[in-house]
Amino acid sequence: MSHSHHYFLGHAREAVVKARQLPRGRMKTKQRAVARVYHLLAKEAPCLPNLHHIEDFRRARQAEESLGVNKPHTALEQS
Repeated sequence: MSHSHHYFLGHAREAVVKARQLPRGRMKTKQRAVARVYHLLAKEAPCLPNLHHIEDFRRARQAEESLGVNKPHTALEQS
């Protein structure tokens, strides 16, 4: 599997953890949607070139940042 698969999967896991910590409501629903996007990107990563995922990844990051959950990503800190 490619490194991008693991990268996206790490973001998906972190997004799920963030969603679990949030109280019920719209923010939790949006955070779970972001986690689903990361998970779909992880599933597609081995099949398609990485260039196709860049725009989807950027939009998912923007959506996550707009939620206001300010916990740093451990996957980004490792690189």
